[in-house]
Amino acid sequence: MENITLTVGGMTCMGCVSSVKRVLAAIPGIASAEVTLQPGQATVRYDPAKTSRDSISNAIRDAGYDVA
Repeated sequence: MENITLTVGGMTCMGCVSSVKRVLAAIPGIASAEVTLQPGQATVRYDPAKTSRDSISNAIRDAGYDVA
């Protein structure tokens, strides 16, 4: 398992946080995801054999948020 912390832009409320959590929970290989409105981050624990940092970032972007 690996851990990454991504900076997520465009979240303005707890509904946005919930949306990002749902998107991350749907990705196979993600063991856990913690999303915070301030400072706008997603900390993800994932299995690199099942998913990648790029796939995680793209899923967040597809949901309408920015990833730095």
